[in-house]
Amino acid sequence: MEFEAFDVKARKKVKLINPEVVTLKNGRVAVRGKSPETGITIYRILSKAEAEKLQQKK
Repeated sequence: MEFEAFDVKARKKVKLINPEVVTLKNGRVAVRGKSPETGITIYRILSKAEAEKLQQKK
């Protein structure tokens, strides 16, 4: 599944390289990956509906 997140350095939305689903310490579900534009690590916090959809696929 492809995810897009906002790259602050490039100031635009980019597709994540090697996205992985992680749980943040506050319990929220997010996707972490690298930006193809700048190479920095970026996150996208998922909505509850998106998180449930990912849990059903596993």
